[in-house]
Order: sequence, then structure tokens, then C-alpha cells
Amino acid sequence: MSPNAEVIDIRTARRQRILMLSWEYPPVLVGGLGRHVHALSIALAAAGHDVTVITRHSDDAPLEEYADGVRVIRAPEDPVTFPLATDSLLAWTMAFNHTLTRAALRAHHTSTGYDVIHAHDWLVAHTAINLKEHLDIPLVTTIHATEAGRHQGWLPGDMNRSIHSMEWWLSHESDRVITCSGYMRDQVNNLFNLPTTRIDVVPNGVDDRAWHAKPRAVASARARFAGDGPLIGFAGRLVYEKGVQHLVHAIPRLRERHPGLRVVIAGDGPYRGELQQQTDHLRLDQTVNFVGFMNESQLPAVLGATDATVVPSLYEPFGMVALEAAAAGAPLAVAATGGLAEIVEPGVTGVTFPHSDPEALAGAVDTLLADGIFARRVARRARSMVSERYGWSAIAARTAATYAGAVREAGSAPERGSVGRTGARTRMVVPEGNLLALNGAAC
Repeated sequence: MSPNAEVIDIRTARRQRILMLSWEYPPVLVGGLGRHVHALSIALAAAGHDVTVITRHSDDAPLEEYADGVRVIRAPEDPVTFPLATDSLLAWTMAFNHTLTRAALRAHHTSTGYDVIHAHDWLVAHTAINLKEHLDIPLVTTIHATEAGRHQGWLPGDMNRSIHSMEWWLSHESDRVITCSGYMRDQVNNLFNLPTTRIDVVPNGVDDRAWHAKPRAVASARARFAGDGPLIGFAGRLVYEKGVQHLVHAIPRLRERHPGLRVVIAGDGPYRGELQQQTDHLRLDQTVNFVGFMNESQLPAVLGATDATVVPSLYEPFGMVALEAAAAGAPLAVAATGGLAEIVEPGVTGVTFPHSDPEALAGAVDTLLADGIFARRVARRARSMVSERYGWSAIAARTAATYAGAVREAGSAPERGSVGRTGARTRMVVPEGNLLALNGAAC
């Protein structure tokens, strides 16, 4: 259950020079990836490593700066290709990788060189592989999520299959791959036929102090969002795979058991309209409050004010919001899926339920709402767990150990995958049907 079950030597031999590639980095923040890369880079720099991040340009940020000990280089946009005369994500990604590659090469020529490249997800695949081949530097890749996993094992269209192929290619070209959980390690192993011996599990980190809201702020959030009964919270993107629809359908039963119940849903996304329609259909408009996006200065107080924070995801490679809610002091009720099942130990640091099951969700949340002493006890244990296991200094040390392993192994690694060091290439065939079922992995 615990991420500590994965034993990794976190001793770092020497200062390492790291070239980090990410399609988002502050001030460009689309999802959790940019925040992850930002915090990891700062922690690595604080540990004494030289970190250069190559990322996407933003009009309100300089092309190059040193911030928090990290050299940040933002790839300028090509005037002809930006904006593209197409909505194709793949076309945008190819154009972006051209600018990213040029920026990375310029960074290399104006530096003392790099020991390792660290790529984050498929959107930087072409740049990462080109740099590895051109500069002869070991490549480490973090696979934060997979296209097949996001679609519950299916690749419904050409774009989805293309993304899957790039994930496969990047994984096989990497000297080592990092996943955020044992669940994701097994998924990468099954989807891409990548040996688990080349995959290191390094969980995401959290700055737990940033999620400790002041008591006055928590009381203010409670006064704003709670009624005469308990308060349930959710935070995240409003998309189908986050499972908010199952929380909505569990509310009528919970409201019967707990008069005055209120639910606050923080976040936004393409599924919001349908969720609000479901809420109206169930006559929950006086119970459920869709508050939209909340930033990290607002959300800790709201989560800390809840009697239960629910994470009902269908697919969750890790479950960052569970750590953040735990750090805020919220009792946790999470779906027993993906990385969430590795974070929350039932009855110890929270309660769990099968995903896609509103009745089970209602039962788990009821356990917390009906027994305040139990809820406070698991919340205290969860907060302690976050500070002990998921601090960024420990995560940076484990990541640096992966870098050191990649550097050691790069010179003696055999040819592997469909693209070997001889340059021989074979076409990868994406099978039809449910990839996770075909490869023996349950989602």
C-alpha cells in the first residue's frame, strides 16, 4: 500500500546538471504537471543540483530568467506557425517541439553541458529524443498519465492512437522511466511492454505547509459554504474521469441521513454543464454549490472546512488532490483506484469505496459524517503521512537517484524497443480494443 514499499537508494553521488523539458511551467499552468515540474526543479536546485528548465513561452514572462535557483528558458514562438491555422493538437505539438529543440540547443551551447535530460510526458517527446541522440546524454522520462488510461483502456480516434504511439516511443527511448505510483508502473509495463526493471516509482510531492490554512480562513470558508449540517467537498477538473457525477448521485441518500448537508464543488471543465443539469434534475440546487476554479490561496481553507473531501475518480494515476486535502486537514473518502489506493489506507488515513458506485460512495462518506471522532483521527494521521512521505526534498532525492542510475546504465544499456542505437526502426502496431484488458491490466 505505501509508496515506501518501493525501495530506492536516495543517496545522490554528486551534483548533477539537469536539462528539464516541460510543455507547461509557471506562469503557464494548465494542469498539475506544471506545478509538479516547478516544485521538483526548485527542490533539486535547493539540494545543490544545476537545473535548467526549457518550456513554453508566455507573453507575460521573460524568455530567460533565474528564479528560485532554477534557470528557466522559454521557447519563443515561430511567427509563421503560431497561431496555427488548425485546431489539431498534434500539429501544435510538432510546431512547439521545433521551437523547444532550438531553445534547448542554445541552452546547451551556453552552458557547461548537462548530465541528464528529464522529459515530462509525450508533448516533449520529439525534443527529448532528438537531444538524447544529438548530445549523447541519458534520457529520463516521467509518464504522468497515459492516453489509454485516460480513456479507460480505449483509443477511440486517430489522435488518441498517435498519442499512445508517442508515449510508447518515448518510453522505449528513455534510459529510465519514472511513474508516480505502482499502479502507473504496472500500466506502463503492460501498455508499452516496458520491463519494470527500467521503471522507478517516485511519488508526487506536496508542500504541506502551503495547505495549512489559518483557523480564521477555515472558519470563514465554513460560514460561507456550510449550512446547518455537514459540509462535503470536491476539488478538481470537471471531466468525466474525475467521477463527480457519482458524487452528485450519492447526495440524495446522504442528505436524507444528514439534514442541512451542503456540498461545495471547486473546479471547472467541459463536464460542468452536464453536472449542473444532473444536479437540477435531482433537485439538489440548494445543496450543491459549483464555485468554479479556486487558486492555492483559496482552496486550502475550503478543504480544511469540510467534514469530508471526496475524490471519486475513475482513473487517477496518483491522486494529488488527496494529498493536498489531507495536508489541509480534511477527512478523506477516495475511490480505491489507481494511485489513490496507494495513498489512503482504509480506516487509518481515510475511507475508500469502489469507483463508479454512488451507493458505496455514500456509505463511505456516511462513515466519516456519522463518527466525528473517527473522522478527526484519520485526518490527523493523513496529515502526518503527507509531511513524512511526500515532502519535496525527499521526492527530489529519489528523482536524483534515478538520474544517477540512468547515467551509470546509459553506456552499457543493450539495444531495446523498436528503435535501437543502430537506428533500425520497426513500425509499431496499435492493437484494436481495450488496451488495458488486452495487456492484462485492470483499470
